[in-house]
Amino acid sequence: MLKVMIVDNDLVRTKPLKQSLLDTGYDVIAHLKDTVNLDEACNRLKPDIVIIDTDSPSRDTLENICVMTMNDPRPIMMFTHDGDKEQIKLATQAGVCAYVVGSIPNERLQPVIDAAIARFEEFKNLRVALNEANTKLSERKLVERAKGLIMKQRKIDEDEAYNLLRSMAMQKHMRIGALSKQIIDAAELLL
Repeated sequence: MLKVMIVDNDLVRTKPLKQSLLDTGYDVIAHLKDTVNLDEACNRLKPDIVIIDTDSPSRDTLENICVMTMNDPRPIMMFTHDGDKEQIKLATQAGVCAYVVGSIPNERLQPVIDAAIARFEEFKNLRVALNEANTKLSERKLVERAKGLIMKQRKIDEDEAYNLLRSMAMQKHMRIGALSKQIIDAAELLL
């Protein structure tokens, strides 16, 4: 059973949404009146999805979503009455996975939640892949720089420098990138 947190300052508007969620089998674990403490509430309650119902997302709401997304990302759905393209763009940049203008019938609630979760997972996987690629690129730059230092110091060619670097890393049980960083740091201390 997925845990849902609702954010809405209008209790009358929230009641049917909450009932629809309960009828669909979700566990509504909290109801916040605004997004001011969204990050803290998400850290404490660990909802599986956050649903924000608002007439139009304010700048503060979008900033609070950004903070939560940076610290502890999770799928966010937004129900609103503002179909402005710029607002939609800003909301999705802040971390909103599904932006729904108006209300949706009960039978469509589950598929929209499923789509928001799937979109969130896809972006999470892309962020992980991007971080891994950036780490590898940074490590590659360190290795290239360390090879250059070794080549200059020992007056050897690139292949010999790489083989020496690789064998030193294996002897020290280190990643070649970490050893390269140590070599660069040591060379900078000497200069």
